[in-house]
Amino acid sequence: MDTASGPTRMPTLEAACTNCTLRDICLPHGLTRAELESLDHRLVATRRKLLRGAALFQAGDRFESVYAVWTGFFKTTIASPDGRTQVTGFQLGGELLGMDGIASRRHELDAIALEDSQVCVIPFDLLQSLALEIPSLQTQLLRLISRDLVRHQQAMLQLGSMYAEERLAAFLVDLTKRLHARGFSESALLLRMTREEIGSYLGLTLETVSRTFSKFQADGLLFVRNRQIRITDPVGMRHIVEGATH
Repeated sequence: MDTASGPTRMPTLEAACTNCTLRDICLPHGLTRAELESLDHRLVATRRKLLRGAALFQAGDRFESVYAVWTGFFKTTIASPDGRTQVTGFQLGGELLGMDGIASRRHELDAIALEDSQVCVIPFDLLQSLALEIPSLQTQLLRLISRDLVRHQQAMLQLGSMYAEERLAAFLVDLTKRLHARGFSESALLLRMTREEIGSYLGLTLETVSRTFSKFQADGLLFVRNRQIRITDPVGMRHIVEGATH
């Protein structure tokens, strides 16, 4: 059953791009006022609310739309043939979900809300049509796809060549950078995901993730209280990452 018809779906809302605080992340730079207004109520069909733990879509669902995260936080997961679940990424405001279904017209992943969230629903066929009208929109779509590919390649690098400390440091540096681009603190953050989910994404056990957090705190790199993180030595954190990539 497609998740859009499931019991966790909440009412949809109308959305407009012109007054969205994330439009500089989602939309191409340099759009004229006329181009931006032409996208209003056309690019985004609706805005959908999801409760924490709800599935935006699941593997096997028909692919019809891509989704821009407006508020909240998501994880994407894939199931292995033996039934294990692997976290493949975490998505926050201004980032797209659903592009995994473009090739087969069926979703290959599950997308789960890690907190109460809202997404902008963008019908893919409509997106293709509008991209022909506004070439910069097509360029932006390709840029977002490229960004996802690069992030996936970086994740593969972490799994293949980095030690546990380097993987966790790279994850935290990247996450704070993404949050800071959206107006949040560049040193303090609240983890929406569990340590087990971080471990799944980084290819580490829960025990290793917890032990590495404790070591970072003992070394004065960060302060941890449950899911609240404050990076106290950002230079030191970056040095761990840079040492792993040189």
